[in-house]
Amino acid sequence: MDISKRFNPKEIEDKWYRFWEEKGYFSGRVNPEKEPYSIVIPPPNVTGILHMGHALNNTIQDILIRYQRMRGREALWIPGTDHAGIATQNIVEKEIARQGLRRQDLGRDRFLKRVWEWKEEYGSTIIHQLKKLGVSCDWSRTRFTMDNEYSYAVREVFVRLYNKGLIYRGNYIINWCPRCQTALSDEEAPHREIEGFLYYIRYPLKKAGIRSSRSAKRNFKRVGLYGDYIVVATTRPETMLGDTAVAVNPRDARYRQLIGETLILPLINRQITIIADNIVDKEFGTGAVKVTPAHDPNDYLLAKKHKLDFINIMHPDGSLNDNAGDYKGMDRFQARKVILDDLKRNNLLERVEPHRLSAGHCYRCNTIIEPYLSRQWFVKMKPLAKPAIDVVRKGKIRFYPVRWKKVYLNWMENIQDWCISRQIWWGHRLPVYYCRDCQRESAEALADSLPTLEMTKSTGGRDSSVGSDGVIVSTSTPANCPVCGSGDIYQEEDVLDTWFSSWLWPFATFYWPRSDYSMDGSSPMSDLSYFYPTSALVTAPEILFFWVARMIMAGIEFMGDIPFRDVYIHGTVRDISGRKMSKSLGNAIDPLEIISEYGADALRFCLASSASQGDLFLAKEKFEMGRNFANKIWNAARFVLMNLEPSETMGDLCASFKENDLRLIDRWVLSRFYSMLKEVNRYLDDYRFSEAANLMYAFFWHEFCDWYLEIAKNNLRQKSTQLIMYKVLEKMLRILHPFIPFITEEIWHLLPHARESVMIQRWPHVQDEMIDKDMESQVGLLFEIIKTIRNLRSQIELKPERKAVVSIYLHAKARQQLIRENSDLIVNLGRLESLEVLGVSGRPQGTISSTTGEADIYLHFSGLVDINKERNRIKERRLGLDKMVKVKEQRLKNTEFVKKAPPPVVAKEREDVKKLKDESERLEKMLRELH
Repeated sequence: MDISKRFNPKEIEDKWYRFWEEKGYFSGRVNPEKEPYSIVIPPPNVTGILHMGHALNNTIQDILIRYQRMRGREALWIPGTDHAGIATQNIVEKEIARQGLRRQDLGRDRFLKRVWEWKEEYGSTIIHQLKKLGVSCDWSRTRFTMDNEYSYAVREVFVRLYNKGLIYRGNYIINWCPRCQTALSDEEAPHREIEGFLYYIRYPLKKAGIRSSRSAKRNFKRVGLYGDYIVVATTRPETMLGDTAVAVNPRDARYRQLIGETLILPLINRQITIIADNIVDKEFGTGAVKVTPAHDPNDYLLAKKHKLDFINIMHPDGSLNDNAGDYKGMDRFQARKVILDDLKRNNLLERVEPHRLSAGHCYRCNTIIEPYLSRQWFVKMKPLAKPAIDVVRKGKIRFYPVRWKKVYLNWMENIQDWCISRQIWWGHRLPVYYCRDCQRESAEALADSLPTLEMTKSTGGRDSSVGSDGVIVSTSTPANCPVCGSGDIYQEEDVLDTWFSSWLWPFATFYWPRSDYSMDGSSPMSDLSYFYPTSALVTAPEILFFWVARMIMAGIEFMGDIPFRDVYIHGTVRDISGRKMSKSLGNAIDPLEIISEYGADALRFCLASSASQGDLFLAKEKFEMGRNFANKIWNAARFVLMNLEPSETMGDLCASFKENDLRLIDRWVLSRFYSMLKEVNRYLDDYRFSEAANLMYAFFWHEFCDWYLEIAKNNLRQKSTQLIMYKVLEKMLRILHPFIPFITEEIWHLLPHARESVMIQRWPHVQDEMIDKDMESQVGLLFEIIKTIRNLRSQIELKPERKAVVSIYLHAKARQQLIRENSDLIVNLGRLESLEVLGVSGRPQGTISSTTGEADIYLHFSGLVDINKERNRIKERRLGLDKMVKVKEQRLKNTEFVKKAPPPVVAKEREDVKKLKDESERLEKMLRELH
């Protein structure tokens, strides 16, 4: 056959992807005769550009879907994208800012038109990039979280939860991003350790008759246990302007006599009270803490309990408002600096200490969030969480790796209510409407009510609900107020948290709440009833709470069933130093560049083989392994196909084949193939992708190519050799296909039979009768002997053309017959002049030796090497090895290196030391033998 000597992925990838799409191989339809297997893609943001995390996640999903498709299941992988509220709005705002515009300049409708235009132009970028990766999604089913049908599902869920009393509105402390000017859920404001300070501020007692101001300087001193003032420690001095109390622990003897006394709030001169509460930590700072109810979640709870005032000192952009007095208009961090200067000038700042603290950051723009008192909409989560906890405890949903089960349960058991409203424009607008006539008098009271105002459940129907105060919750826009009949109705300005639409993904993608939708329109079953629950979810650890947990709750609540059976959580992609890959750190590897340089198969196989149940540590050079493996497969296939007898078809070979024609090496490679296949099946079923990939790699490269094909070169005209070469290659193409689809498809079409596509072939079944472990052990001994002989030759640098004599002593006499019967194999592959099987143990004169588990092997060097020259060479080599060992051991003794270096780097250093020492010991043994 005329097959190119060189494999070029660029020449085949687009060709085969078009072929698969045109043939409709990606589609999944209701088929009652088949067991369904379905996956929904974690929808990438429309703002997304393919990164290595996407590549890993989608490679794993594609392996699963292709594997299950070949196992005979009706496989469906639903793709789609997420509207990504804050992220998308930020991009378009930056775009119009270059024209000197703000979104407020355009107004809501015109701005949203611009966002939709941007989405239409750029929103499919990541979909095209995923196709480059080779993913086999059913693109005819692509969904978007703001499709009309999907948007209806979102409104339906809101109304249902509201009618059940699980959605409410109230004033609470929430996470607020001053940059994005919107509320964030706890999961959207991850905490990170930062270096800060603890500021010790003097709060004067009113009875001391001392009043402070920005301009007046006072000298305060302690008298007895307390004196003229008490000292309060805080990390956020700017928020003191909103203090309405100072709290101490009632069991703290230092402050017991001061409980109930009045303090003068520094710089503001407002009177505040000293209160007592067990929540106060006596060991933090001075044991006295400021209470700022509008700017701290714990202080908020204290204020509710002790009926304190709530004073908000900030505008939504983080600048200070009228309640901040002389500091009005300053940015919060600018105000901190000025306030500290004023406190110091007034002798009210006692000291400042470095203090490491945990601060929430906006997950989109990285701004430090502000705890902020705001009226928002919330979902009560505990009623939804209970059944979602039960299904995991009972094993109805399984986590892989299993350790994530504990993480999930811990979060669910401590779940807080979910703030679902966002103060942006791009997203699902809350299906809440207000009648101006009904609320003309109550709106102001509602906005100012503290601490909570919940909406009253009405007797409205399924699609709408009317509160007693005229608030209307409906899946459609009402024409008139159901209470007073007025047409003066307006919609809530806020939009829903992006995750409020994403948590419906496993069933809303099947057009829920419709129960009759079928893609082909003629099926007696709906897509939802056939494909739901989905089979597996593949996701990253960082969205376990954002998305996975909420999908489980939503599935049970609205479908009455779990959304998926298995959850596989893959590791985080890191660089070789252990840092998480990110564009901001400059350590990201672009998967599209890897595809361009090495091919999609190389990228996929490297990721899969690295996807152990932990983090991945990648460097660009690692992808060379995937490229080299693809080249190895290509060259092996070329060798096999070019050496098939052109006059014989595979049918002819199979018809004329007799099992008795098989040699030991033929039976060995078949046994090893089916043993490997059995393990690969187990690994894939257990989501152990790296083990499966590495097992296939090891078999194909080291057993099939290095041993079987090497031996086959001397027997190429034998029909049994031709058949086994071909059959193993053909079956390997099938099981490698989910991992490396492009090269396997290309080679498949070069096979003599060339049936349709490898993608739709059946997965090979394990033929247990072909597995013979005893025989595998026998051939394993032959190979160990050959490898040992090759190593001995290498150690004395014996050139390939120089033939040697080898003597072997077998520890078990029963093995002698095996060696004698296969001596030709050993002589040929070991490049020997002759092979002698010894009857008694003992090293012959003039030999160097080595030992396997079952044999002692002696290579006769007389006449082959200059002994003195060889001894000198070995001594020099040992000196070099010993120096390398010393350097590496010094590095491993460095506790900072061991502590800071990524575990794989430390492990490799230890492994290198062991290998170097082993080689040094072998050389020392050779020195003793060379005389």
